[in-house]
Amino acid sequence: MHNRSDQFTKSLLRDGLSLASAAETEVEVLAATQKIDVYSVPDPARESERAAMGLLGELSAEPSLFEPFNGTPSLRQVRHCLRKQLTWHHELERRVRSAARSVAPDEDTDTPPQPAVAFPALVVIGPGRPETVLDAYRCEPVQAGVYQAVPGLAMRVVVLAELPRTRATLLLRLLGSGRRFREAVADLAALPRDAWEKSVAVPLLLHFGFDQQEPTTDEEDDVSAAIQAWFEEYKQQLRNEGRAEEAARAVLTALRVRGIAVPDILRKRILIEKDPELLERWLERAIVAASIADVLPDLS
Repeated sequence: MHNRSDQFTKSLLRDGLSLASAAETEVEVLAATQKIDVYSVPDPARESERAAMGLLGELSAEPSLFEPFNGTPSLRQVRHCLRKQLTWHHELERRVRSAARSVAPDEDTDTPPQPAVAFPALVVIGPGRPETVLDAYRCEPVQAGVYQAVPGLAMRVVVLAELPRTRATLLLRLLGSGRRFREAVADLAALPRDAWEKSVAVPLLLHFGFDQQEPTTDEEDDVSAAIQAWFEEYKQQLRNEGRAEEAARAVLTALRVRGIAVPDILRKRILIEKDPELLERWLERAIVAASIADVLPDLS
């Protein structure tokens, strides 16, 4: 996944899941030249946060591979995801065996059986209903827009077009396109200022340039214009009201997207900064930076 929408999708899933899980993108499957788009492991200490995350929280209640698609996924594409799921489980088992040997490398007796490694779930996300996939794997609806394959596969299919327009589905609906995306952004704008969805999604929307006006059909003009006005208002708030916390998170998000590591001392420095104009300059640098020194030359 290389274009703007793909990177936004993976970043939004990762940052949303990170509220209650250890989540990372492009996880290498060492046994093959494959990468998991987003891999999430739930944190038991953050169960209350997960419970408030709506459908995304439900989907991340167990270790899971998230594989989003811009188009409706084909049977071939889903088979590729299933191969990653099986290969990743094999890799997790290998790591457990390796860890056991490192703990007791000189034991003469047979190594006792290791606890079974939980088989990770697979969550396939696409805009439309993949009929061939649903038929091939005997998927049954478990709620509006969500289908469960036969139990042995541990696979769920999320159809964005079928998700109800509720707050519980909002973060996932932001993965859509066209009018559905614009409606999701409008729903995001209507949330309270301190909504967790805004803290996750807004910095990414701004970073990936989704605040820019895009061509629309006549029937979409009203929705698009309202969203554009909200983006402008939000950016003005960042400048005029000193929304330092959101601006600081946007800087860190931009650095993460660029693949730039931020030492803890500099991360804290960014988060405590209260000058919105300085944070805006840092954000402009971070979007094109090659290193942390390009963003904070006087501090790094």
